[in-house]
Amino acid sequence: MKNQKFRGTGVAMVTPFKNGKVDFDALENIIEFLIAGGTDYIVCLGTTGESATLSASEAKAVFDFTIKTNRNRIPLVAGMFGGNNTAALKQRIATFDFTGFDAILSASPSYNKPSQEGIYQHYMAIGESTPLPIIIYNVPGRTASNILAETTIRIANGNEKFIAIKEASGDLVQGTSIIRNKPKDFLVLSGDDPTCFALIAAGGDGVISVIGNAYPKEWSDMTNFILKNEIEFAKSINLKFEHLHKWLYIEGNPVGIKAAMELKSLCTREVRLPLVPLSNLNMAKLQDAVSLIEELDNEAGVR
Repeated sequence: MKNQKFRGTGVAMVTPFKNGKVDFDALENIIEFLIAGGTDYIVCLGTTGESATLSASEAKAVFDFTIKTNRNRIPLVAGMFGGNNTAALKQRIATFDFTGFDAILSASPSYNKPSQEGIYQHYMAIGESTPLPIIIYNVPGRTASNILAETTIRIANGNEKFIAIKEASGDLVQGTSIIRNKPKDFLVLSGDDPTCFALIAAGGDGVISVIGNAYPKEWSDMTNFILKNEIEFAKSINLKFEHLHKWLYIEGNPVGIKAAMELKSLCTREVRLPLVPLSNLNMAKLQDAVSLIEELDNEAGVR
């Protein structure tokens, strides 16, 4: 199968901060943690990486540091290639050095609320501009518009550079429709951790995960079990984390996942305005959820 490198578990990596600046020591530790945990590829500076609040120089520094630290061990996907000005996005692509990256992630335009034809034409323009394969990113909760299944299939057939979709609508009917009608080598990747088990089990190809920042091994194991049709093993992992999702998103992403990573001593929960760190009340609830997972792991170990 073509595009095999993006099958499995990708992680939409956070950008750690400390005292208002990018914490490169923590970033190095996170990259090593993700690779050691079996992550198949990393998405650098997507939404979870708070790309919207990084300066151009900061973004370049994070990209360069990630490439250097990775040392070609796993594929890298460059995020930060969404936008609601198609011409400006094409210009950004034209001046970007893609060395070290294997694909780009490009979110559907936000705020403008384009028609399905507008979304299609936007992606066709991007497809003509980039030298790398493109993962489409459908996230209606952020963009205020949904890429319909029919439009996704049209884009996938419109240019061979479109190799996958990160489907974050949480709509399993829509996801299944894409799976049923997609071109042979086009990948359907969940962008919604709470429903990714169901989407992969329905025939999807993997996930680009948020929770994988804190639990890369567990989420990679679950994805691999589903892809190998070992559903019972996968189901036990999915159910173990079911109670955690609420607290990861109660105040938005990446607010919750950074708080979970603080509990695991991977980075601080610091985010940039207009986001604020997870409140102490919800931090306590998150701690309870994380502790329950640890208790379940200990019980399983005893058995």
